[in-house]
Amino acid sequence: MGVYNITVLKGDGIGPDIVSEAMNVLEAIGKKYGHTFNFNEKAVGGCAIDEFGVPLPDDTLEACKNCDSILLGAVGGPKWDHLPSHLRPEAGALLKLRSSLGLYANLRPAIIHKALSAASPIKAEIIGDSLDILVVRELTGGIYFGERGYREGKYGQEAFDVEAYSEYEVKRIAKQAFEAAMKRNKKVTSVDKANVLESSKLWRKVVTEVAKDYPEVELDHMYVDNAAMQLVRNPKHFDVIVTSNIFGDIISDEASQITGSIGMLPSASLAEGTFGMYEPIHGSAPDIAGMDIANPIATILSASMMLKFSFGLIEEAEDIENAVTAVLDKGYRTPDIYVDGTTKVGTKEMGRLICENI
Repeated sequence: MGVYNITVLKGDGIGPDIVSEAMNVLEAIGKKYGHTFNFNEKAVGGCAIDEFGVPLPDDTLEACKNCDSILLGAVGGPKWDHLPSHLRPEAGALLKLRSSLGLYANLRPAIIHKALSAASPIKAEIIGDSLDILVVRELTGGIYFGERGYREGKYGQEAFDVEAYSEYEVKRIAKQAFEAAMKRNKKVTSVDKANVLESSKLWRKVVTEVAKDYPEVELDHMYVDNAAMQLVRNPKHFDVIVTSNIFGDIISDEASQITGSIGMLPSASLAEGTFGMYEPIHGSAPDIAGMDIANPIATILSASMMLKFSFGLIEEAEDIENAVTAVLDKGYRTPDIYVDGTTKVGTKEMGRLICENI
């Protein structure tokens, strides 16, 4: 029995729809196991801009710094795309949260549930009836946080963004990957562009050094272009993928599409220790907000990752995962994963069914 304080950032678009269902699932877990989850809801993203003029109010950031964990929905939308980059929800809120809270490790599992194997765009003889890949993405370094600007060049104005990594940054994300691999199939694929980029040469050197501390784990290196190809050609080659911020952004989205629906995939952004921020990898989808058709499963599974990584509640986390599997096995589907012969349900009903199976 424990008490856990969670800052809830529902955000924009379908964020409130899907986060509400994840909160209901956590309440069901609390009731079953005797835990108390205290939710502190704060504004972030476009809705915060509308109310406070900024995407990440000081009050929201302070609440995030003084809690046990964060549950995030989604931010952004066309309504705010005209704003300068530092005020747009994606950069002004997400990047600032990651840097301010030291959330350097992004864990994105790409899992195909057996009941949804036919939804994958990859041929059945390649994908089989299941897939389980974990992408470990460095989240607070690289080109997204490097020096940037404009200058006069040979052919007029140029824009530049600098990709830079320190040994320390590479070492700590590599350790995350190897630790994760020790609990899985003991294989790490490090993705870089060491044939071209100096930052990738350092990346490969440091990852190779870290591997010496994990003799049980098989390590292979792969250029990012080849990795992108192999993900669709031979996805079962991969167990844990570790890579940089920009490569991870692209590779993890590709991996998510292999599973058949971006609405199924959770993520965890972790700091040193047990603190983390948990969110689905999909966007805010403002065109379907409030229509009770969004898939809440990615957010619910993000809550499961929270229980596992931040609170150490392994049994409770597995209870949520098993409940999701049970509901899918019974043929219930939100519109994004619906096929003939299954039962179409809305956001709220999917959440209720998962709670019922806990």
